Amino acid sequence: MKSWILLFGGALIFTDVLIWMDKGLSMELSSLLYLNGLLVAVFVTFLIWRYNRETSYMKELIHIVAENDVHWQEALPEPVFNRDQLTNEFLGQIATDQLNNLSEIKAANLIESDYTAAWVHEVKAPLTAMKMTIDANREFPPMRKIEAEWLRVHLLIDRQLYMSRMPSLETDYVLTLTEIGRLVTAELRDLTPWCLEKNIGIELDEKELAVVTDSKWCRFIIRQLLTNAIKYSPTGGAISITTNQKPSGHRVLCITDEGPGIPAHDLPRVFDKGFTGNTGRLHNAATGLGLYLAQQVAMKIGILLTIKSEIGKGTTVQMTFPLENEFDATRK
Repeated sequence: MKSWILLFGGALIFTDVLIWMDKGLSMELSSLLYLNGLLVAVFVTFLIWRYNRETSYMKELIHIVAENDVHWQEALPEPVFNRDQLTNEFLGQIATDQLNNLSEIKAANLIESDYTAAWVHEVKAPLTAMKMTIDANREFPPMRKIEAEWLRVHLLIDRQLYMSRMPSLETDYVLTLTEIGRLVTAELRDLTPWCLEKNIGIELDEKELAVVTDSKWCRFIIRQLLTNAIKYSPTGGAISITTNQKPSGHRVLCITDEGPGIPAHDLPRVFDKGFTGNTGRLHNAATGLGLYLAQQVAMKIGILLTIKSEIGKGTTVQMTFPLENEFDATRK
């Protein structure tokens, strides 16, 4: 656009100088000014029309970018010039390549997920046989230690199965009215051998508060929180589990342990993937995945996880459940 203005301005000045220097061309100054004004007016009109025509395509592209539409390739504007047509073809090719790459990645992830699920199911068969053997020989004292170790392996494999299912959680999501106490009790029953090994007492209140949630995935979150509480609790310690209702109507599940606590500077990062912190480094079994996975699932099913902790005073994890009418926002 600037080059056009410079070209026109240079041509106009050149013409005026030529008229002024050529003695054979006599023109009044007023006529020369009138001619210059007329040419400038025509040029400005042409410039405005050309500018709008040449920038219309780019303006529509900027609008599409601002909307951040997933299906942007379908909303590409109609080309005005050949370069616009080439741009459309180039962007369309990019979209096609992206979709192909994404399909390949999804297919590879699906194969890996199916392989993991199949592997977990295969491993569960010998684990079930081991559990039956343990149950049949409980009179032998070493069986308690073996059962505790069996439980750790079972929890790791079960967590791996849930990790393989997480990408498709939205398709495996069923809301039901469930009592919080039942979910906690079911998980405590499975974790009993570990609690007995460490002689950990469980203080569970008797409140019956119901929530609308997905029982299976909610139990997965509770399992991660309880295993963390047991892992970091001292031998002979206690874990307190309470439920209450806020004035807003939200139900809250609190799990409090008597562990070493979490430093204040570590609290903002406890839900980060792979983060173990100073406390986790003292336990070789810490992977930094438990709270991360719990947070990822919680965000998908509308549960808010918060942690309060002080060094030497234990840790409290709160699960705040959404109200029934809030699930429309959760699903979007």
